[in-house]
Amino acid sequence: MRPGQIWYDTDGKRIQAHGGSIIQGVDGVFYWYGENKERTHPGSGIWHWGVRAYSSTDLYNWQDRGLVIPPVPDDPASPLHPAQMMDRPHIIFNHSTGKYVCWLKIMGADGHSQASTVLTADSLLGPYEIVRTGLRPLGMDAGDFDLVVDPVDAKAYYYFERVHSELICAELTGDYTDVTGVYTGHFPHPGPPFVREAPAHFVRDGVHHLITSGTTWYFPNPSEIATADSYHGPWTVLGNPHPADQSRTSYRSQVSSVFRHPGKADLYIALADRWMPGLSAEAPNVFDAMAAMAEGASRVQDGGSATVSPEADTSIADYVWLPIRFDGCIPVIDWRDEWCIDDYD
Repeated sequence: MRPGQIWYDTDGKRIQAHGGSIIQGVDGVFYWYGENKERTHPGSGIWHWGVRAYSSTDLYNWQDRGLVIPPVPDDPASPLHPAQMMDRPHIIFNHSTGKYVCWLKIMGADGHSQASTVLTADSLLGPYEIVRTGLRPLGMDAGDFDLVVDPVDAKAYYYFERVHSELICAELTGDYTDVTGVYTGHFPHPGPPFVREAPAHFVRDGVHHLITSGTTWYFPNPSEIATADSYHGPWTVLGNPHPADQSRTSYRSQVSSVFRHPGKADLYIALADRWMPGLSAEAPNVFDAMAAMAEGASRVQDGGSATVSPEADTSIADYVWLPIRFDGCIPVIDWRDEWCIDDYD
């Protein structure tokens, strides 16, 4: 693994699976899927070009398996239109129905009408059929999210950012395509950049963990990790899981999910996107600038600006995959220029 370097698939093309997750198929093969950003150049008007998947047996070499959810460029009203701002695909398998269920965050062409679209398929690689669209779970605007299935009772949970407000843990219906109405709220904040987004849930030794990001658009910011004894909390915030990163930008990346390697005793991998690879490591921290402004500061220190430009070229975004080290019960993510899965038992 070479975090932050350009990652090519087995055909020599840049991998496009952003905001991604890994799921292991019944065949034992790993499948990595996420937002296909290959056409999201500045000025293109394209936010995504569908959901792309890759397969691998070693997590290093990835074969392109194509668009498992293609865009719908001919229908501007479709939630899958490239300008409708689809984000964060998450796929879970429902053993009861035999269906793969995919949830998508749809911000809408104006970027303000955030809702969810739900699709199902008989195969992990599709084709997927839309079964629910325009869903505002619990009557709320739903932002970045994660889906979790309990390995014992198969109950599913939906962690999502109630936009610019708090993080919600909502229980899903038995078919995983809707919410039941049972939910809890966590980490309330008055607004960006403090509101938590991009939740990434994992369980270790019976303890639930959530890594979240601040809200600073594509600019990197300090992550936060919290633990609890149950899906619904209460959550205890432990702080920044990247304590050695003096820039407070999570190594200029944003964690999208955490993958536990099934063949290793205690290997958890934080999968992250470096949305703006051209951003200098010495650039002013946008989170700190926005926080200062939110607290009434009259100017931003060091000449930085909290204005976010819509011109980030996400088509060249990179990946930062790093193992999680546990200092006792405290998760820590250290920087490594290179690391190997075989280094772990």
